[in-house]
Amino acid sequence: MGWQPPSTYANFGDKQQNVQYPNVNFLADSNFSVPDGINFVYAADRVKPGVVFIRSIYNGSRQSRNSLLEDFFGDPYHGDRDADRPSRSSGSGVLISEDGYIVTNNHVIEEANRVEVTLDDNRFYEAEIIGVDPTTDLALLKIEDRSISFPFVPFGDSDEVKVGEWVLAIGNPFGTLTSTVTAGIVSAKARNINILRDRNGRQIESFIQTDAAVNQGNSGGALINLKGELVGINTAIATPTGTYAGYSFAVPVSLVQKVMNDLLEFGSVQRALLGVRIRDVNAQLAEEESLETVSGVYIDGVTQESAASEAGMKAGDVIVEINSRSVHNVSELQELVARNRPGDEVKVTFWRNGSLETVNATLKNTMGNTDIVERVRRIEVEGGVFGNPSPEILSQFELEGGAQLLELGDGKWKKAGLQEGFIITSIDKIPVQNAKELEEMMQNKEGGILIEGISADGEKAFYGVGW
Repeated sequence: MGWQPPSTYANFGDKQQNVQYPNVNFLADSNFSVPDGINFVYAADRVKPGVVFIRSIYNGSRQSRNSLLEDFFGDPYHGDRDADRPSRSSGSGVLISEDGYIVTNNHVIEEANRVEVTLDDNRFYEAEIIGVDPTTDLALLKIEDRSISFPFVPFGDSDEVKVGEWVLAIGNPFGTLTSTVTAGIVSAKARNINILRDRNGRQIESFIQTDAAVNQGNSGGALINLKGELVGINTAIATPTGTYAGYSFAVPVSLVQKVMNDLLEFGSVQRALLGVRIRDVNAQLAEEESLETVSGVYIDGVTQESAASEAGMKAGDVIVEINSRSVHNVSELQELVARNRPGDEVKVTFWRNGSLETVNATLKNTMGNTDIVERVRRIEVEGGVFGNPSPEILSQFELEGGAQLLELGDGKWKKAGLQEGFIITSIDKIPVQNAKELEEMMQNKEGGILIEGISADGEKAFYGVGW
């Protein structure tokens, strides 16, 4: 996996806002309404080109992550995998920018040695895995084709999605029925079905439940509203048979967008924590603890020096709002907090001793501070350790990518005169986007090569390296 920083914008909201997408002028009409008879044609035509087919290739046989998933959920994590092809699995993905970024489920590409992407019009690409987040089962991929602008799917607002609202699921069930569109309604929101696993217990499940038909191979595909906006990423089904039985689940786009922006900007998800041990409030707990409400999130304990502790929250408080949004259960609370980054301030409203109180809490990361944690990929090539330049450095030197020399030992780079901090931007006039690409390019080089790049002080430089 490699992290490729953005070339222009820092988040996907900016990427989408600054691009005029063709053939969707009707969406900008404030008078837009669903046509008589509930016509799904507009949304399907709008989104289908932006949903892709993903095939993951493995060196060896892939093992199921969790037998419970296989028994109860029909092994939704393995697409069209069968006994004859144990080294392949398939799923779906959604283009979210014109320059080729794709969101999918982590389980679709987990442990893959190669990821192949086929568009609705049969164009084929090999994708790079930019980053993954197992705690939300999301992943960010990138495909390259500078000759075209990819047909992305615009973000909607999953907070505004209502139970009973029509939605469409678009994906590639069974790995053969590509670009399939199914319809259903939103059956429930903030649903926790206990399928994700994290050794620290930080998994986030706040799924949108629908009855749109979803099967193996739909994972990573689009859940959209009738305006053709992305409201969720289809992730799992609940079934006793292994095929659709009326219940499918999607990660809400509010969480998807935050995770994708983190992976784009930092290469890893910036997880913000309130620092509390919590459980759902119900009628029995309300009676036992003499609570003022039968809904909300009960605090069993507060971690020392956490955001909650420093804001004055205590065990026995019942959280009912985050940033003025109602909180009815643990799933809703986790999603609302997870949309933030360490250092962000959230307004928390809770019941205590018969009265409502509100405090501002500054969220912290998993290490107990507010620092942003970047995942720096370090690759050693012939005595030099390379990584990906930070977004700040790329912006400072107006670069689209490169491989930065982080550590310089004895070897060919040192002999040629390169110094630490130098950013290689091209080799033999071929652009280098990141450290992983540098490593791959150098594997096939021999003889004299021309290195072009930027020194640590911003000066453009050329080197001849004997390989």
